[in-house]
Amino acid sequence: MILEKHPVLRGREADVREALANPDEVRQSRKDPSVLLFYRGAVPRWTCAVARTEGIRGFLITAYPTDAIKIGVKVWTRSR
Repeated sequence: MILEKHPVLRGREADVREALANPDEVRQSRKDPSVLLFYRGAVPRWTCAVARTEGIRGFLITAYPTDAIKIGVKVWTRSR
């Protein structure tokens, strides 16, 4: 389903997994506090994996390439 909406990610499934497992930055959705946006990459292209948290579990909602990190509460950022 994600690849149907964002075919540019075809063959980049490992990038989505890496964004979830080892993000550069995590932001909380402005619309739903149980949704987190996991960013991995660098300017000009980031991979964003969007996941909903439910207790200690969660599930992937969508993923897409982006050229900007969305506005939202910064939950975590990697020290560089």
